[in-house]
Amino acid sequence: MKPSQFLVITGLSGSGKGTFLRALEDRGFYCVDNLPVGLLTKFYELILKSEGETTKAAVVIDVREGENLQDFPAIFKQIKAQPGVHSELWFLEASDAVLVRRFSETRRPHPLDPNQPVLDLIAREREMLAPIRLVADHIMDTSRYTIHELRKHVVELFEEQETGHLLVSLVSFGYKFGVPIDSDLMFDVRFLPNPHFVPQLKPLTGADAAVVDYMNSHEVTSAFLKHVHNFVDFLLPQYEKEGKSYVTISIGCTGGRHRSVMIANAIAQHLDGSKYHIKVSHRDVEKV
Repeated sequence: MKPSQFLVITGLSGSGKGTFLRALEDRGFYCVDNLPVGLLTKFYELILKSEGETTKAAVVIDVREGENLQDFPAIFKQIKAQPGVHSELWFLEASDAVLVRRFSETRRPHPLDPNQPVLDLIAREREMLAPIRLVADHIMDTSRYTIHELRKHVVELFEEQETGHLLVSLVSFGYKFGVPIDSDLMFDVRFLPNPHFVPQLKPLTGADAAVVDYMNSHEVTSAFLKHVHNFVDFLLPQYEKEGKSYVTISIGCTGGRHRSVMIANAIAQHLDGSKYHIKVSHRDVEKV
């Protein structure tokens, strides 16, 4: 039986590629870590010709390949052009601060050079992987995930893929804590009335009824939501036709506590009951 999916996972050291691969293995993928670039086409051909239960395969290829890594984009382009199998390239990354912390916590040396400062090696690795990042089908920032959260997220992504319906991930955030880089759509709602400046609403969040009522009392909120709902209703079927398995919609306000939370929940409520699978997360709601 031929595989329906062939995935290559790459990205920065410490970004969670091993966790990603193990989660795929739990979903029934045949997985190989640190496959030499020169064997990628051969491995693909062997899986393609295999008989039996294996229908999905995934490999990790990363900076441990050294100079051979420069051959990868051309090789993967050839594989992706092959008919009959859905091939994808996933690129994982995280912020410098998170990567440094992960190396410190695990006490593992950076694969490029155990004797140099980790921060310098991260910069070098980003430069080495830049051409591969440009051709990736999916770029995932794992900064906000623990190991267990990342594994759960990957499992959810591929469970939804198997149902054949789009997974719509709604993420609220605060601009002062940084912009999510793995967004397909992003809405800036800092123009909406700010509950932060209403004393009785300041300690609440956008999930509280008092904050929702306050924002809905302003005509601009309902007008904005009407436009967003129409926009999303138009775009999601187009993404699905394109073959995307998930779409991330990020909504940002200043602190990520009131306006963005309320709007993310409102979009989720609008999509509730649709054929799409909806996931809502509020990245910065507990931050000060």
